[in-house]
Amino acid sequence: MTLSRTYNLIIYFLVNLIPYVASITFNFTNIGPWNENLEIVTEGDAPYISNYGIQLTPDDIPSALLGAAGRARYVRSLHLWDNKSGELTSFSTSFTFVIDSYRKTTYGGGLTFFLAENNSVITAEQALGLPINITSMKSLSPFVAVTFVTPWGRSHDYVGISINSLDSVRYEKWFSNVPGGGVYQAWITFDSISKKLTVSFTGFQNGTAVREDGLNYMVDLTNELPESVIFGFSGSTGRDDFYQSISVISWSFHSLALPSKDKVGKVGLIVGMWVAIIVMAVLVFALQRWKRKKSGENEVEEYGFDLKINKDFQMGIGPKRFSYHQLARSTSNFDENAKLGEGGFGGVYKGFIKESNIYIAVKRVSRSSKQGTKEYASEVLIISQLRHRNLVQLLGWCHENRELLLVYELMENGSLDLHLFKEKSLLTWDTRYKIAIGLSFALLYLHEEWEQCVLHRDIKSSNVMLDSNLNPKLGDFGLAKLVEHEKDTKTTMLAGTIGYMAPECLVTGKVSKQSDIYSFGIVALEIASGRRTVVYTADETQIRLVDWVWERYGTRTLVKAADPRLGSDFDEEELKRLMIVGLWCTHPDPGLRPSIRQAIQVLKCEASLPKLPSQMPVATYSASSPCLLYGVTSIIQDQLLKLQSWT
Repeated sequence: MTLSRTYNLIIYFLVNLIPYVASITFNFTNIGPWNENLEIVTEGDAPYISNYGIQLTPDDIPSALLGAAGRARYVRSLHLWDNKSGELTSFSTSFTFVIDSYRKTTYGGGLTFFLAENNSVITAEQALGLPINITSMKSLSPFVAVTFVTPWGRSHDYVGISINSLDSVRYEKWFSNVPGGGVYQAWITFDSISKKLTVSFTGFQNGTAVREDGLNYMVDLTNELPESVIFGFSGSTGRDDFYQSISVISWSFHSLALPSKDKVGKVGLIVGMWVAIIVMAVLVFALQRWKRKKSGENEVEEYGFDLKINKDFQMGIGPKRFSYHQLARSTSNFDENAKLGEGGFGGVYKGFIKESNIYIAVKRVSRSSKQGTKEYASEVLIISQLRHRNLVQLLGWCHENRELLLVYELMENGSLDLHLFKEKSLLTWDTRYKIAIGLSFALLYLHEEWEQCVLHRDIKSSNVMLDSNLNPKLGDFGLAKLVEHEKDTKTTMLAGTIGYMAPECLVTGKVSKQSDIYSFGIVALEIASGRRTVVYTADETQIRLVDWVWERYGTRTLVKAADPRLGSDFDEEELKRLMIVGLWCTHPDPGLRPSIRQAIQVLKCEASLPKLPSQMPVATYSASSPCLLYGVTSIIQDQLLKLQSWT
């Protein structure tokens, strides 16, 4: 039985096992024909799945298809509201897309994200594929849409909210770059309590990608749409010189299950849903690991994705574009003898650039990495803007010959985990404390000192690099997210590394400064103790690092938790500070964790030690919160960690 077939059977089983759980959650990254389980239906004259994502209009259009329209929708309908209870669901979605007129400055058409009545018609030309009568411009069936309009004969492009009409009830000017084929991102949320539909989107100003917020509209969707709706994207071609190509590169979506008026029933549904998700996650993870072990190698995925953002990376000072030939030559054609290590989505090679007389580290994104393209783009776009002595410097990038390559300054002493766990060298206590302080400064810069807040989302010892003087530098920004200051909590798909990931992330999918703080706390405990996040006894019992250190804190024997390889060669006061700060940062309740600035003040003896409970606390939440299942997260972590050890 193939993995994809088994996965589909699991999905079928869960859908029938819990028929009343109406939530929908998915995350399609790097959309293309290689995706085995892409649950997207294409309809209309022209749409199809290509190497460039969901093509709502084809790139090479014959005259017969001028004015054609198409849409792509999720395979399942969304249970938007319930007629009996009157309850309405909340949902959020984000997607990246390209609208390209191929350098033509005269263009027309656009893209929509829509919710519409099932079996609604698809209308071409200026109707953007929505169910509208072109003659009367009236709705043929109910719909609500967010439109990214590049209009005929109007003064500017705009993003609007449309309800049963192309006339927008709200709109904002859109600084698009359609002739250049820019890559855009959009975030759309609907809150069922406030009845607010909110839209954020990116555009280009002075050649720089910027995010625009503040487009919102109060609407009761129970008055506008049927109980069950289809949802997805639509678009249509223009005519003659008005033609443009429209493609959707990635798409994520999440809706909440419609709550029951019976509180017990509501909690039961939530518990049932999460237990089912846990079962599915563990089974799929086990099957994937088993298949990889059996075959002896990862599946090679041909992404064939040509990023359309070359020129966006070449603005201003900072990283530069390297040629593939130059990087291949510098690494002796990526010789295995030049390999420094293997990361989460590719190998890292040592290279030497003769022209600049410098040594470099080249990360080569593996084609078997399903999120490699997204992480590559994220890393270049984010880390290229950052400047700090405790961050790994990105020197350049390259995407040619179906290769994605990132070029960094060479860190002569490798990653922190090599020294802590693989005995590359024994780090002295002074060096360890310096590393912890340096890492905290890097996080302070990301969270509070740069123009936007950067959530790293994958802080771990293998991502902390050490230069020739053993100074720490945080690297690998492939999972990083930019958010506005004071608005750091976002709902996303699960990302990070088990063992370093904050428990609340496993349940809610929400990331924040506090989840980064948790990961920092784990690394702090690793530095002090020399132990991994989880160790196993002879009878395969799991001992989690946080539990183990907290037990010694409660019995006032923290000194016994020090790395035994240090002997007595450490500062006892600093050891206690680092361990207590580590426990503070890994507090089960994210609201009781410190900010990174507070942690630094304690580490530098500028503030007194926090008073923690003698026993590791258990977080408490209201019954209506998904975090009611907080305790289940340890089960998820334990099972995934055990599966990793088995395979």
